[in-house]
Amino acid sequence: MKRIVILDYGLGNLRSVQKGLEHVGASPAISGDPEEILAADGVILPGVGAFVDAMKCLVPIKGIIQDYIRSGKPILGICLGQQVLMSSSEEGKLTDGLDFISGKVLRFPKSELKVPHMGWNNIGIKQDHPLFEGIPENSFVYFVHSYYVDTTPENTLASCNYGLEFSASVVSSKGNVMGTQFHPEKSGSTGLKILKNFVEMC
Repeated sequence: MKRIVILDYGLGNLRSVQKGLEHVGASPAISGDPEEILAADGVILPGVGAFVDAMKCLVPIKGIIQDYIRSGKPILGICLGQQVLMSSSEEGKLTDGLDFISGKVLRFPKSELKVPHMGWNNIGIKQDHPLFEGIPENSFVYFVHSYYVDTTPENTLASCNYGLEFSASVVSSKGNVMGTQFHPEKSGSTGLKILKNFVEMC
């Protein structure tokens, strides 16, 4: 059985992610223990809340996460968990991220569209990658966010349009660091397929 660890760093939708993974046949552990993180076959970095608060919790274990990533094993950030993978965020004040993927987290500009961007929206798949294996183009997934990731086409797995085009899913140059701005655990059969794909990558 593959060892999947949902990283418990004080902020995150841990139980719903756990249930989603269990639904696709995984037996995930919720842990912040460095030994368990390093021994995992796959790590999920969930997140709900503010970027600044998340980084305060993550900075002490950044080195552990870096060591895990250097092993080549996969890690998936979800929602705020995707945002903290980036270089910086303008939420609250300009705050450094983990900088595992180059890019910025920006607030949606003022427009007639409601912020937060909340609900179902379709995504355009930009690259072939195991995370999106079997996911049709323009599939609908579930978003809840006020800030979006701005990164390069090379680091964008999927995009979404909400007043502007943004990175709905990101990937590192080596392919093992991934993120989704949407919540796969709340995105029905499409989201469960993405979680299953992640487990199969581990």
